[in-house]
Amino acid sequence: MDSIIKKVENREELTLQEGEKLYELDIFTLGKLADSIRRELHGDKSYFNINRHINPTNICKDICKFCAYSSNRKNPNPYTMSHDEILEIVEKSSNRGAKEIHIVSAHNDRVGLNWYLDIFQKIKDKFPDIHIKALTAAEIHFLSEEYNLSYDEVIDMMIESGVDSMPGGGAEIFDERVREYICKGKVSSAGWLEIHKLWHQRGRKSNATMLFGHIESRRDRIDHMIRLRDLQKESGGFNAFIPLVYQRENNYLNVKDIITGQEILKTMAISRIMLHNIPNIKAYWVTSTVNLALVAQEFGANDLDGTIERESINSSAGADSHNGIDLIKFVELIQNSGFRPVERDSLYNELKEY
Repeated sequence: MDSIIKKVENREELTLQEGEKLYELDIFTLGKLADSIRRELHGDKSYFNINRHINPTNICKDICKFCAYSSNRKNPNPYTMSHDEILEIVEKSSNRGAKEIHIVSAHNDRVGLNWYLDIFQKIKDKFPDIHIKALTAAEIHFLSEEYNLSYDEVIDMMIESGVDSMPGGGAEIFDERVREYICKGKVSSAGWLEIHKLWHQRGRKSNATMLFGHIESRRDRIDHMIRLRDLQKESGGFNAFIPLVYQRENNYLNVKDIITGQEILKTMAISRIMLHNIPNIKAYWVTSTVNLALVAQEFGANDLDGTIERESINSSAGADSHNGIDLIKFVELIQNSGFRPVERDSLYNELKEY
């Protein structure tokens, strides 16, 4: 292990085998290594933004075993918002200071392509200063297949309609054997990476996620990180990496062993160590809980996402995130954990330090 620790201290790139062995380190050593990288990049700053999540429909043609959001036997309440309903939400959020609207939906094959794309243009026309983060690679793949369009064509339509950046959802775990079991029919790992590459080639930024704590192995997690690291070398378009903790309720995956807090923190720390070329590691409090996200600041994470206001996808599976979090409370929690809260925009430009 000494040679691996030395490579980390020298900021050298780790292999798949070396990355997997990092899990054998005690949590304090691992945290110290990750924290040194975090502080080298960001000091004691912890970033967040004032944002609103909107999930406009839960009707989905795909059935992922880990999903509790899409309308099915465990969630028998299908809905689809109208554009007027979405615009009303955006207006209220904008009046409360939201600077980003994060729009992610299910793969609804009943509403038509324009339902997906026209709302972005309507938001931009009415709220030109709002940053629109929308359409995961999984949604782009769905639209491509459903309407016989290439990835390039869908991406160009998104940009023309006012989308500013892409969220990182749909990545799950890149290992195809795992994907076959948990999200068969969804975008492939190669497709996910290709879509983000095409987005980056247009000079646009995106995030990347990894869903962990279900049936994947530690090796699968490291493989996932390395594939992202390799694409980042080529395109440089990832703003942040977001390790998402699997939520266990109301789905068909039936994972019996709950992932421990220590395993979550180790994975956060290893993310910071492995992904030397992705600038930000986000402890997404929605899936990790606020308390663990605050601790994760000591394990390589420098971003806590945002106020969110309302969130439906993870809260359907048991996350305590349905009504977001109050701004003042958020700021005070970061301060009380020994870090400096810095409000950022969606592209990590600093707006205000509290």
